[in-house]
Amino acid sequence: MRIRIMIREGTTLRIAVIGGGPGGLYFAYLWKKRHPDAVVDLFEQNPAGATWGFGVVFSDQALEFLRTDDPETVDVITPRMERWKNITLDLRGETVEIDGVGFSSIGRLELLKLLQARARDAGVAAHYETTIASVDQFASYDLIVAADGLNSLVRRSFESEFGASVTTSTNKFAWYGTSKTFATLSQTFVATERGSFNAHHYRYSPQMSTFLVECDEMTWQAYGFADKSIEESQAICEGVFAEALDGHKLISNKSVWRNFPWIWNERWSHANMVLIGDALHSAHFSIGSGTRLAIEDAIALVKALETEADMPSALARYEGERKPIVKKLVTAARTSADWYENFGGHMKLGLMDFAYSYITRSGRIDDARLRAMSPQFMARYEAAKSEARHGV
Repeated sequence: MRIRIMIREGTTLRIAVIGGGPGGLYFAYLWKKRHPDAVVDLFEQNPAGATWGFGVVFSDQALEFLRTDDPETVDVITPRMERWKNITLDLRGETVEIDGVGFSSIGRLELLKLLQARARDAGVAAHYETTIASVDQFASYDLIVAADGLNSLVRRSFESEFGASVTTSTNKFAWYGTSKTFATLSQTFVATERGSFNAHHYRYSPQMSTFLVECDEMTWQAYGFADKSIEESQAICEGVFAEALDGHKLISNKSVWRNFPWIWNERWSHANMVLIGDALHSAHFSIGSGTRLAIEDAIALVKALETEADMPSALARYEGERKPIVKKLVTAARTSADWYENFGGHMKLGLMDFAYSYITRSGRIDDARLRAMSPQFMARYEAAKSEARHGV
């Protein structure tokens, strides 16, 4: 379908995509594929083979939300993914599985390489190791797609115009990898004399797993992490999670302690600039939707541009149709994050009550849905509650 945006008579649409993460790459690829006459330039400050972090996780449907619009990309990505159907919780050495909560994962670098190849084959001109000093560098472009992440230059340059808000959670986290592979997406909760820790861990390849360590501010202070090197922090975390790691080491990739940043923008575009992905909004890692949100933003922006006859109307449509969907998910993510901000208190519960509190934390799952989704867990939970009521 040809774009109907009125820009300049007799010219082709020129688009600059800032940021070479999944959202930026996917928008660049999809637009160039569907509009081969367009000029699509992508700019990324890091080398093509560099990334922060390890694996990314998707909910049960993985990339199936792409299949209607782009089955070829789904068929390229899904064979490289790891899959499982349960979540495993480990609390004080006791384990419980919650059935029916399926996920898929893939290495972040692997995903980027696949999307880079798709963009390159479509004719996108990618410029890596390119530092952007000012948005003024893109004055010759008709549209600037800001996919430049949590520290977005575009958003920071026009904070008031976008209505930008940036806050942080109080918990600290460090993102590691490990050669220990886990059967399912797992959560390990460990209480120590100086505070409580939680690890989110899941395999993203047959040989590797993500291992994200989290603790509250008091625990972080008690361990003196502020004065510890990356290597010293890593050694402490290996000790805390020695049982879960089962002799394997943690692997660092700029694994510094961070506070999760909450990004939100009331206005999604300004002039000919539009935000997508983490530059626009962030969703807590506990619901595993950041990459999917970025890719869905890219799809929504493409469709809006193809539907409307002029740029302002297209950008307004993108925001109007996509914003309510994103806001609902971000609200759930904030509720989930609130649970983690107090996970040390939740750890005082018994195993089954703790697991129930965990799986219902975002407010999106009630008992009826849980019975349908996770019948084995719910049967075990309700049996435990019945026994407690009857003093068995």
